[in-house]
Amino acid sequence: MTTFLLKLGELTLKGGNRQEFEQILKRNLTTMLKGTRAVINCTQGRFFVHCETDRERQVEAVLDRLIGIAGWAKTSPCDKTVEAVLEACVAEARALAAAGIRTFKIEARRADKSFPLDSYGIMRAAGDAVCEAVPELQVDVQHPQQIISVEIRERAYVYGLSHRGRRGLPVGSAGRGLLLLSGGIDSPVAGYLMANRGMRLEAIYFHAYPYTSEEAQKKVHKLASIISQYALPVRLHTIPFTQIQVRIKQRSPEQWSTVLLRMAMMDAAGRLARRNRIHCLVTGESLSQVASQTVENIQCTESTARLPVFRPLIGTDKEDTVRIAREIGTYETSILPYEDCCVLFSPAHPILHGHIDEAKALYESLELEDLLEEALRNEKIEKCTSEDADLTI
Repeated sequence: MTTFLLKLGELTLKGGNRQEFEQILKRNLTTMLKGTRAVINCTQGRFFVHCETDRERQVEAVLDRLIGIAGWAKTSPCDKTVEAVLEACVAEARALAAAGIRTFKIEARRADKSFPLDSYGIMRAAGDAVCEAVPELQVDVQHPQQIISVEIRERAYVYGLSHRGRRGLPVGSAGRGLLLLSGGIDSPVAGYLMANRGMRLEAIYFHAYPYTSEEAQKKVHKLASIISQYALPVRLHTIPFTQIQVRIKQRSPEQWSTVLLRMAMMDAAGRLARRNRIHCLVTGESLSQVASQTVENIQCTESTARLPVFRPLIGTDKEDTVRIAREIGTYETSILPYEDCCVLFSPAHPILHGHIDEAKALYESLELEDLLEEALRNEKIEKCTSEDADLTI
């Protein structure tokens, strides 16, 4: 049997609401661990996951994606005696030395005050024991290559290699958002960042067949599935938008077409969100990254939403967005050469600083009410899960 210790981060600051956040985290973890036969225990600000040895890799993959924990480590539970703790520290030190580690320090927490040594006493005794038994390791309290941690709780826990968690708040603890998901790099990252703040996501994709291909639709489904590895299953609403795009192209000044299309998308997304009791919209917009994302044009496009619009990437450099996309596994899918409808209908010389009154007048003149309602009636809903993340496009 293998035991993993999970460290809670921001959750520890939640005061009287902490128990509710921990319950949500446990529920999410239970969902993500389905099929591993792992058992979860919670005690004194720590979560413990126990699994069979042959399931370690599966559990580690889950913990690496779990939003809401500051870190996790494979730990060695032992008897709550000084001798057993020191023996476990030496065993951990030998493993570190075998891995090429040369400097270490001991950190200790004593939640059980009946243990005969206090935290400082544990650190001193364990450090002495390691130095004597593993002479190739040297103490470095300022910049150690590795920390050996000791926690004295209902049992004693000793662990060396600790992994950084996703941090953030458990998914589902901060309301629901509707992500405007395209096939690009930005919107999947925006969805991930909002999930990291505890938001439960659904996604909306605007499909303009035959101008956009079936491969483009599959690409978005895969992106939603990759996001679901962190954000739990994501419902994807695919909205047929061909007739609306054709209307915009026929009736609007060419330079306004992208802004008006974005206004129509915000309008449709806002209607869908309100009908599904979703609290806000989420987009991948970054200030001045493209013509439709200037301050003036953002003001125009959000005017039809009638809900709060969250833009977690608004001040983010593209290089940082790409870095996060690579980290969460969406980048390689996002760069597949299947364009969405925004790209295909982009004018050669789009308006850069649209005036909101002119934008509203142009939008009203399009008379999109019936087309929008028809598109929403013909939506296709799919449940995107982590099992779909490996599908081939």
